[in-house]
Amino acid sequence: MDIQESTNNDTVIDAVNSDSSSAIQAETGSDAVNEGGKDEGGAAVSHTDDKQKKRRGKRLRMRSKSGKMTRAMEWLSEHSPVSRLDRYIIKKFLGTYFFSIALIISIAVVFDFNENVDKFLQHDATMQEIVFDYYLSFIPFYSNLFSQLFVFIAVIFFTTKLADNSEIIAMLSTGTSFRRLVRPYMISAALIAIMNYSLGAYVIPKGNVKRVNFENRVKNRGRQDISSNIQLEVDSGVIAHIDRYEDSQKMGYNFTLDKYENKKLVKHLEAMTIQYDTLSYEPNHWIITGYRTRDLQGLRENIASGSKLDTVIRMQPQDLLISRDMEMTLTSPELEKYIEHQKARGFANIQKFEVEYWKRGATACATFILTLIGVSLSAKKRKNGMGIALGIGLALILTYIMFQTVASSLAVNANVPAIIAVWIPNFVFAFIAFYYYKKAPR
Repeated sequence: MDIQESTNNDTVIDAVNSDSSSAIQAETGSDAVNEGGKDEGGAAVSHTDDKQKKRRGKRLRMRSKSGKMTRAMEWLSEHSPVSRLDRYIIKKFLGTYFFSIALIISIAVVFDFNENVDKFLQHDATMQEIVFDYYLSFIPFYSNLFSQLFVFIAVIFFTTKLADNSEIIAMLSTGTSFRRLVRPYMISAALIAIMNYSLGAYVIPKGNVKRVNFENRVKNRGRQDISSNIQLEVDSGVIAHIDRYEDSQKMGYNFTLDKYENKKLVKHLEAMTIQYDTLSYEPNHWIITGYRTRDLQGLRENIASGSKLDTVIRMQPQDLLISRDMEMTLTSPELEKYIEHQKARGFANIQKFEVEYWKRGATACATFILTLIGVSLSAKKRKNGMGIALGIGLALILTYIMFQTVASSLAVNANVPAIIAVWIPNFVFAFIAFYYYKKAPR
């Protein structure tokens, strides 16, 4: 019995020991599992923290950049030469200017079409020619030609509205001087002047080629193909003279050719006719008929004559004839080159080309003068509104246009230097602008 009880007790003790060891192993396994879960969870938490840090750093950098941009914009607004008031006036000025151009040129196109529709039909002008060859050049040409009128109307119109609404008074009452008030007007005038000069000197002349050809063909203006009293230097010391030239036959009448050496005449040729040989492959080839030559050698003189002579003279038919409105079809660099070339050859009929060349720059500068007159004239608030200011302004601008036309005629017909004749209206109206500027409200 004792042996059996002891055996049973040992069995129970072994079972208890095995259970406790298994429990210990289970606890150890659970601890290991818990530790493994804790490691994996810690890695996930650290990865999330890194993402949040990156996002937070990105937001901070964006806030820093936006703050720098805001400070830069504030600095620019404080130190910018163009303030909000300047932008307001420039917007009003340019808006009124382009609106007046669109309105008046639209009316001009309607009247021109009504006046010439019979001629369009008579000469079988196609719609493409009317729209693209004629009116597509008509609109920019006349817009640029009367730009001073549009500038003057725009300045007087919207400045008078500002004065009637007491906006000019409010601006001046804040301590803004009239000189400071004029600055946005001058900025707008500079933009318009640059645009007008660029278009008039480089863009519009190319379109005028089609417009001038269309007008000569459709409007019965006729093509100018006759020129008279032509004299030019065809070579060094060689002077050619043609009494009359007809481009339809490429023929000149009463032709003379003189050669000089040391300011002395050494050879003289005179002929009844001279005709350009259009069939010859050689350039500058002319056929002279009914000629006589005199070769002067001191006191001796050799005379020869003949009925026909083929010769080469360095001149072209286009050098002998100036077509109608040719100066309007040349850009400013082409005009300058043409004037220098013709002067070097002794060609006399270039006054219109010189007037056109200098007028393009003078017209652009007139924009500043007329803008100053307009703002000085209309800045004062009047009981009668814009009527008086607009009437005086129109009288002044029409006087300027008439003065400019008369001055150009003096350059062409009275041999007044073109640069002086073209700039005289600007000098006169500069004094008028100074007078009204001094009388403007302060």
